[in-house]
Amino acid sequence: MFNFNLTEISSVWVHILGFLAALLVSGIVTPIIRKLAIDAGHYDIPNDRKIHKHPIPRLGGIAIWAGFMATMGLFSLFFPGQLEGTAYTGIMLGGTIIFFVGLLDDLYNLSPYLKLFGQVLAAITAFQLGVQIIALDLPFSKILLLQVLSFPITMLWLIGISNAMNFIDGVDGLAGGVSMISALTLAVVALNMNEPIPAMFAVALSGATLGFLNLNFYPARIFMGDSGALLCGFVLACIAVTGVLKTLTMTMLLPVIILTVPILDITYSTLRRLWKFQSPFVADSDHLHHKLLKAGFSQVRTVVAMYAVCIIGGIIASIYIGHLQDYLLTLASVVIFSTLLVLLTRWTTRNSEKRIDLTKVKSTTPTQR
Repeated sequence: MFNFNLTEISSVWVHILGFLAALLVSGIVTPIIRKLAIDAGHYDIPNDRKIHKHPIPRLGGIAIWAGFMATMGLFSLFFPGQLEGTAYTGIMLGGTIIFFVGLLDDLYNLSPYLKLFGQVLAAITAFQLGVQIIALDLPFSKILLLQVLSFPITMLWLIGISNAMNFIDGVDGLAGGVSMISALTLAVVALNMNEPIPAMFAVALSGATLGFLNLNFYPARIFMGDSGALLCGFVLACIAVTGVLKTLTMTMLLPVIILTVPILDITYSTLRRLWKFQSPFVADSDHLHHKLLKAGFSQVRTVVAMYAVCIIGGIIASIYIGHLQDYLLTLASVVIFSTLLVLLTRWTTRNSEKRIDLTKVKSTTPTQR
C-alpha cells in the first residue's frame, strides 16, 4: 500500500503535491504561451493530411517543460541531495535537449535528419549519465545481461518512444492524455517498487501534461507541438528505464504494456512505410488514429478509444505488481479532477476565447502535426 507519511520522500502526499505544483505551473504558462504564439503568428496551418480545419497556435510544449522542470526543481529544494544521481540528471538534461530540438522544429521546420540528430544527442546524453538498459528479464527466461548491446537497445528505446509519442499527436488531446495516463501508471508502479524519485518524475510529467491538456482537449485551443510530444515520450522512456527496468525482477513486457498505444502506432507506421519502400521519417495520414477517424469515429471517440487501450495496459501492469486497487484509486481521482478542471476552465473562459478569430490568420512557419 501507499505510504502517507508527509515527511518521507516516498510519501503519496509528497507526490500529490508534486502533481499539483506541475499542474499549477503548466496551467498558468499554457494560456500565456497561447497568447504569445498568436501574437507572433506561430500557428499549425491545416492541410490535406491534418485533421483540424482552422489555424491553431502551437508551442504548448513550453508549458509542459516549464511545469515539469519547475516541479523537479522544487523537489530538489525540499529534498536536497535526492537528485544527485547522474541518471536523474540525464533525464532532465536529455529531456531539455530533446525539448529544444522539438521547439526549433516547431519554429523553423527542421529537416527529419537534423531532428533525428538532435534526438540522438539527447539519448546519448541520458545514456552517458546513467539512463541505461543493462539487463532484461525476458518472459520464461533467465535475466539477460546486455553488456555491449546496452547502448544500441537503450538508444532504440529512448528515440523510439520519443518519436512514437510524436506520431500519435494528431488528434486533439491524444498525445497529452496518453502521456498523462502512462505517467500515472509508471508513478504507481515506481512507488510500489520503492522507487520514489522516478515516481516523482512521473507525477511531475503527468501534472504538467494535464495543465496543458486543459486547453488541448477537443476542440483544442493550442497544440503541444514537437517540443511537447518529444519531451513527453523521452521522459516516459527514461522513467521506464530508471523506475521499472532498474529492478531486474520486472519483465521487459511491463513498460511495453504501459506504453502500448505509442508503441503499437510507431511499429505499425514504420513497418507499413518500409513495406511500401517509403522513408519512415516522412509524415502521412495513415496512423492508427487516422484509421479510427476513417472508420467513422469522431475525434472525441477516437481519443476515448485510445485512452481505453492505455488504461487497460495500466490495469494489466498494476495487476502484475499486485496493486490494482492503488492504480484504480489514482486513476479515478485524476479522471474526476481532470473533468472538473476542464469543465470549469471552459465555462470561465468561453467568452474571452471568442474574441480571437484564428480563421483569418496566416503563419510563415507551418509545422507537421
